Amino acid sequence: MATQEPKIPGPDHPITIEKTVQRVVARVGTHVVADTNRALTLREAAYPPVQYIPLDDVDQTLLAPSDTQTYCPYKGDASYYSIALPDSSDGEGRLTDAVWFYREPYDSVASIANHVAFYADQVEVVVEAA
Repeated sequence: MATQEPKIPGPDHPITIEKTVQRVVARVGTHVVADTNRALTLREAAYPPVQYIPLDDVDQTLLAPSDTQTYCPYKGDASYYSIALPDSSDGEGRLTDAVWFYREPYDSVASIANHVAFYADQVEVVVEAA
């Protein structure tokens, strides 16, 4: 993708990133896709908060690279993974482009490098109570 000039978060489009204090677990049905105590919570403008989970804390055997790419003027070029579940009797199968990440995020969100996020309509992401 052709990278454009980054927009800087500010009062009209705030972005904050903080360490998530609680444990975060991502599941598809009974399959645990990720489990971490090292997630980051990204809050962007009026969007719901998103948990960014270190790739090291994701079951990477379930991830299948995708050719899909998108662009965010505040974060940079996003790439995607699909989730390919092992054979299961519940028919869950493959979730296309359910995971996104920024290989080289812009400086203002550099801390999300080597982290992934999940689409809430495909993966249940639970922040456990403290």
